[in-house]
Amino acid sequence: MPLIRLTLEYDGTDFVGWQFQTNGRSVQEEVEKAIKQILQVDIRITGGGRTDAGVHAHGQVASFFVEREVEINLLAKSMNAVMPHSIVVLEAMEAPLDFNARYDAKSRRYTYSISQEPTAIQRNYCWQVFQKLNLTLMQKCAQQIMGTHSFRSFCKVETDIHNHRCSVLASRWIQKDKLLIYEISANRFLHGMVRTLVGTMVNVGRGHTTYEEFHKILESNDRSFVGMSVPAKGLFLEDISY
Repeated sequence: MPLIRLTLEYDGTDFVGWQFQTNGRSVQEEVEKAIKQILQVDIRITGGGRTDAGVHAHGQVASFFVEREVEINLLAKSMNAVMPHSIVVLEAMEAPLDFNARYDAKSRRYTYSISQEPTAIQRNYCWQVFQKLNLTLMQKCAQQIMGTHSFRSFCKVETDIHNHRCSVLASRWIQKDKLLIYEISANRFLHGMVRTLVGTMVNVGRGHTTYEEFHKILESNDRSFVGMSVPAKGLFLEDISY
């Protein structure tokens, strides 16, 4: 009974997120449908990152067991032939039997893209912000969250989450051509954490929030003081490290 590991890229624009939901199409649902069509078995896959509605991925990872022989070298090509064009299997490989795409992840890396000029081509993949931003202060905020902190202030309120501590391994703003890109890696992420961090840092860049206030928000564990949660379309799951 081999364990298969997939690396996936997808455009999240038309999906309710990675995870199967009853209120619309999910990426997980489309991948499972493709596996069933090719292998003629019902499969439930495990995803490495639970991206929300409208969030994209360059390097999502999924794993699943299958009780039959699989031609691994043909699986990615076969799945890509039957899946929507907005989802692509980049790689399919056999993994160790104890591999779990979600629980074995050591860190995940996300980016968030902002365009400060009008764009037609990139409009579904970035947030357009036309005010002048103080990148120096935003960079100081990004450095402030490095290390291990409680990020309760920056996550959606969920009663089943009791541990809000995350270890941030990398956090920085990058200017790339016409895009301003925020990059963050951590051992774990809370629901809505990246989008709320970006919104609060942009408020600092706009001058609506001071750097000192950002520090207090981080320490306060009080979501009522944070900035808005920015649009999902600028967020990408870049890769997952194991």
